Amino acid sequence: MCSAARLGTLSALLVVLSVPVGTQKREGLMGDLIRDIDQVQTKIVGLARAMPEGTYGWRPTKGVRSTSETLLHVAADNYFLPAAMGMSAPPEMGIDAKDYKTTVAFEKKSMTRDQVISELEKSFAFLKASMTSFPEEKLDASLDVFGQKMSHRALWVSTTTHLHEHLGQLIAYARSNDVTPPWSK
Repeated sequence: MCSAARLGTLSALLVVLSVPVGTQKREGLMGDLIRDIDQVQTKIVGLARAMPEGTYGWRPTKGVRSTSETLLHVAADNYFLPAAMGMSAPPEMGIDAKDYKTTVAFEKKSMTRDQVISELEKSFAFLKASMTSFPEEKLDASLDVFGQKMSHRALWVSTTTHLHEHLGQLIAYARSNDVTPPWSK
């Protein structure tokens, strides 16, 4: 593993370990969303592992995200959306909550299949640690994201539904490349 990959993995681990032990299990809406994200993470990472490197450049048509870009879009938004709610993304990701162009630049990075999978895993660790540590009393507070006013609660729900949208997209990409989703075998 190269030193940059080790640093990224260490950063994600530190984020998870920095969450106080008493808050690592959540109840209520946030607990439900985290459990849902655990399931969608298993499926997205499972698809990423099932798809051969040659399919990562595939796109259904010109102008649509490739497989790699879609997976990195998921990872980028796993950093961006919590950052939009005040949790700083790890600096090495280069994602700025005030500039979505940094997120778009992240998803266009050229990476190997293994690097993409590693970024996905780190991003899910960051997302879940952010959700676990997010204060319950802040859920109804308002914020502006993408030019819209919404509550933090609404953005956490949108974060979760966004992952399901791209899971469906990635299932179609896999099937188009004769890859059966691992949970369907």
